[in-house]
Amino acid sequence: MYAVVRNYSGSGAGELFDLLEQRKSEVEEIIRSVKGFVGYVLIKTQGGGVTVTICNDKEGTDESLKVAREWIQENASDLGTSPPSVSEGSVVLHLK
Repeated sequence: MYAVVRNYSGSGAGELFDLLEQRKSEVEEIIRSVKGFVGYVLIKTQGGGVTVTICNDKEGTDESLKVAREWIQENASDLGTSPPSVSEGSVVLHLK
């Protein structure tokens, strides 16, 4: 498995996560459509948030980055949110 973590902070990040929370069923539909999807977490933090996507392989997490970027461009470009810092790598331990 492979995971990608996106950390959104700064101007517009809090508003972005408010919007993501309001439209979480739409976000769920988009993320679940990613090939090899295993799991997803959306975490609101003070002033922003973090998302974690787990897929069977890097191809899936790359697709998740693409669909997330497209969704933000189409639905939240007016918020002026900076691109997230991104960390990714192989999953060593996955508990559920």
